[in-house]
Amino acid sequence: MPNALSMFAGPQNLSMKERAISVIAGLGLAAAATKPRPNPLLNVVALLGGTYLAVRGATGRCPVKRALIGAPAAEPVAAEVPAKRSRRVARR
Repeated sequence: MPNALSMFAGPQNLSMKERAISVIAGLGLAAAATKPRPNPLLNVVALLGGTYLAVRGATGRCPVKRALIGAPAAEPVAAEVPAKRSRRVARR
């Protein structure tokens, strides 16, 4: 069963600048979610959005960007199988 962070699997697809902006914006948005509002649903949406941005920046992987660009989720790793060596006897 995949966990919640499995959507952030695969190769990193964010630059350091994108990562820094995501972390700063995510932490700011999550902090803004702590302010009391008349509609508590806005707090939940801000907290979820801030958490997504912070995790996106921390991991360097963005599933939305990957889906828009069309890059594969993860490169398949082929198992290296050693070549079978034949034991031929040289004839004279």
